Amino acid sequence: MTDTKDFPADVLPESRSRVALPNRDDLDDAAREVYDAHVHIDPAAGKSLAGLYGPGGIRLHSKKLSGLSSPAAHYLRHGADYTEQEREVAILTTAREYDSQFEWCAHEREGLRVGLPMETVDVIRHRRPTDGLPETHAVLIEMGRQLFQTKKLDSATYARATKAFEIPTLVDLISLMGAYSATAILLAAFDVQLPEGSDQSLPVD
Repeated sequence: MTDTKDFPADVLPESRSRVALPNRDDLDDAAREVYDAHVHIDPAAGKSLAGLYGPGGIRLHSKKLSGLSSPAAHYLRHGADYTEQEREVAILTTAREYDSQFEWCAHEREGLRVGLPMETVDVIRHRRPTDGLPETHAVLIEMGRQLFQTKKLDSATYARATKAFEIPTLVDLISLMGAYSATAILLAAFDVQLPEGSDQSLPVD
């Protein structure tokens, strides 16, 4: 567990990142709606997992971006045609490939909350073979590993993916991975620390 005194010199203790928490009074009406949504943390109700102490708070420093990105993010997390478990497999695979401790910490908890088997979580965490996992979980992991490691998707894995998912759903799943890839680099750039009381549970290579 990291104490605030152990933070890098350019990380602010109050925000646990390199930028201050957003000030609601500085925001326009659209951004204030996003701010208010992040203040109420309730995963079961589709609310933010991290509140203002994460990517949502950072994006609020760009008022236009926060208002534009929020509807797409909400759709990909709560409106698209895949299960909650499949959603979390896609996000955890992305977090693993970026070694994103903050992203992993939030979504390991969320994955377990929606019933994702620990076996699937540990296959992703430790980059183990996907043999024996449900096919949709296995193909999402294999697809993410290929896309992030080789920047390509081979024909055999693509064929598996299109057998497991309809094309519109596959487009949404890949877009979800892309969105959490953007989140991972945002978290890295602003050196967002883990939430208070959390430990690193993702082994960094």
